[in-house]
Amino acid sequence: MNPEVTVTESAAAQCRELYFDLLKRALTFMLWNASDGPILETPVRRPLQALVNLLRRFGVRRVSNANLREGGHDWPAMGLTMVGLKRLTNVQQCVEAVLRDGVPGDLLEAGVWRGGVPILMRAVLKAYGVQDRVVWVADSFGGLPAPDVRRYPVDRGYDLTMFKSLAVPLHEVQANFARFQLLDDRVKFLQGWFKDTLPTAPIETLAIMRLDADLYESTMDALNNLYPKLAAGGYAIIDDYGNAPPCRAAVDEYRGRHGITDEIVNVDWSGAYWRKT
Repeated sequence: MNPEVTVTESAAAQCRELYFDLLKRALTFMLWNASDGPILETPVRRPLQALVNLLRRFGVRRVSNANLREGGHDWPAMGLTMVGLKRLTNVQQCVEAVLRDGVPGDLLEAGVWRGGVPILMRAVLKAYGVQDRVVWVADSFGGLPAPDVRRYPVDRGYDLTMFKSLAVPLHEVQANFARFQLLDDRVKFLQGWFKDTLPTAPIETLAIMRLDADLYESTMDALNNLYPKLAAGGYAIIDDYGNAPPCRAAVDEYRGRHGITDEIVNVDWSGAYWRKT
């Protein structure tokens, strides 16, 4: 007969932290020192990776895969997220904060690629035994839309439709959730362009709203339809705020139009967030 084992809260917290660290390193492929390397069709808007690719053509390695991956500077060949460890940790900490503070609502990422970030969201909820929140996974699952430069001239020069690696089918993203035993009825998928899916999505309240939309149009579509549902105390996280001028223009315009003055906090060279008052 096995003796009764009592797990203290301190020990449980340590186990959760070890799990989250392992998961983040698996999702980024940092667990294997980013040995998968980058997808070499990386666009010019990531100048550091473009330089590395050029150096590699001449047999020169000045920046390690691990350093690039940790900061979210490359597109992983096998990893399930591009955002790097800092932005993943930001997501973890924001989810833990809304759980700790009792902020109501679901969690959502709009623009998920291979699903790494919402996989982490679901993992945090499961590790804390939360059963009354949903993780919403919104994406076309077919790549980014072509910029409508006539209506949104700020999107000129940000045509990412030629990058086939950005188009990850829904069934592959679902399979990635299943690999981590995190595909269940607490994960809901919204397939299609944001302008088509988000206005009618059956979302009542959000505690976390994370946008990785790149373009002005897509970012504005997400903000218009989701930010009014973000609860007070919830987090708006913008993956491309420091990296993509069209995204930043949409966020700044929306905040100005609605009188949002909550402080924007930089996560790293690209990601930023604020907490809704």
